[in-house]
Amino acid sequence: AAFSIVIAVVIGIPIGIISATKQYSLFDNVSMVLALIGVSMPNFWQGLLLILFFSVYLGWLPSSGFSSFKHMILPAITIGTSTIAVITRMTRSSMLEVVRQDYIRTARAKGQVESKVINHHALKNALIPIITVIGIQFGYLLSGAVLTESIFAVPGVGRLMVQSIKQRDFPVVQGSVLFIAVAFSLVNLLVDILYAYVDPRIRSQYK
Repeated sequence: AAFSIVIAVVIGIPIGIISATKQYSLFDNVSMVLALIGVSMPNFWQGLLLILFFSVYLGWLPSSGFSSFKHMILPAITIGTSTIAVITRMTRSSMLEVVRQDYIRTARAKGQVESKVINHHALKNALIPIITVIGIQFGYLLSGAVLTESIFAVPGVGRLMVQSIKQRDFPVVQGSVLFIAVAFSLVNLLVDILYAYVDPRIRSQYK
């Protein structure tokens, strides 16, 4: 889950920023189409395509198991693809709302470099909804991806819950649900702390 969210943030946020600064361009249109495909395509088919290409055809990565770093790559990409799409779309919409504000026009009128206007002024003020989406997606990933774990034979929480339900092992099911609830709570707490770190207006309320 951590590896997937890192991949999604590193790829999704830059694509969203470029799409917002180049609205209606070819890059923007292509990235939004790919984001729509990433959201709508089930993890099951994504995992099968990745296995066929990288494991069967190229032979670069193992198709199952979870004993080394190489085993993490395909499952992380599989469950991270939809997260990349969600973060890209949220970054784009949040940046589009910010770049139309008066203080962005003022910064440009003062002659500041465009990269500084985007990274220093626009992105910082657009981060709140982006952080919210990242937190929600990370909490979702911590709860386990049943199909992905089944395809790649990953001993995750989601797969454990399904097996426990089939075997009527209710204590394990209860423990898994408790783990997921605690994980979501901790992620939400971390997101609230990041709000105060990113936005000085929120931080000033606690002084």
